[in-house]
Amino acid sequence: MAALGQSPVWQPPASTRIERGGPTTAPTDATPGSLVIASYNIRYGVGRFLIASGLLRGLGLNLPRRRAEQIRKNLRIAAQAFASAELLPRPDVLALQEADKRTGRAGGCHVAKELAHELNLSWAHVGAGIPRGIEPKHRQWWLNFEEQIGLFDEGDTGVALLSRLPLEGVTPIDLPWHECPWRPRLAMGATIAAGNRRLGIVNAHVDPHASIDRQHEQLEALVDQAREYAGPVVVLGDFNTLSTQKCRDARGFMEAQGFTTPFRTGTATWRGGGLRMHADWIFVSGVHVKRFGVARPLNVSDHWPVWAEIEFE
Repeated sequence: MAALGQSPVWQPPASTRIERGGPTTAPTDATPGSLVIASYNIRYGVGRFLIASGLLRGLGLNLPRRRAEQIRKNLRIAAQAFASAELLPRPDVLALQEADKRTGRAGGCHVAKELAHELNLSWAHVGAGIPRGIEPKHRQWWLNFEEQIGLFDEGDTGVALLSRLPLEGVTPIDLPWHECPWRPRLAMGATIAAGNRRLGIVNAHVDPHASIDRQHEQLEALVDQAREYAGPVVVLGDFNTLSTQKCRDARGFMEAQGFTTPFRTGTATWRGGGLRMHADWIFVSGVHVKRFGVARPLNVSDHWPVWAEIEFE
């Protein structure tokens, strides 16, 4: 699905950016009584210290030194959290953002694939299609702490869905991106086959650099995809609502489109440098939320997972 205002920077064809794997999940006629849906900006498994690590890189110290070993350890910690049902109920569907695929900053790990393997889940990954050789521009200082993917790194970042249930119709969604041509913004859509019911799901990673108006453009693209699903739908992910006003505007926009969220505006889902912000959301239409929460503490990323248990209306 092409987005409005798409950058002229070349990207690989969408079809080449979809990768799937994991155990085959057989369809069943039995519709589960409820589903647990979770979302996690996993920050490629590198850990929670976004600001501190950015400051250290400025001094020439890029930690951790044994990157692949540390990230695989973090992925095992994340898998334990999702499997143990201690911080959150065991997810039936887990949406990931910043799921790097064999980048240098991820130590060559394929984050979604390796986490899915630990959890014995099927998975689908959509790559962002990072353009090669484009220098990042300096933006607002508080958005310049993230480690960039190398100019000619052969890896990619992206979004992913891990699922116990069959995933159908996996679709890349290229979001309008104007502020940072070196970093495409994207989402993915899919249908979850829950017995004799179908649930549309849209997993998004919205641009933190964008103004409120630009973020609205991206939210419109998400809603356009959501409208492709005839039945109930969940839109979730990292909305990068890094101010109170962006939280209110994103929530207001989604509610005006017929979606609801159980989360109170201002719920902390991200932390860094002593700050806590509400970046991650779950919006639903056509389902009832029985319970929900934020899975704290989990220090694999600077974000915490958000989750909701839903049942069909």
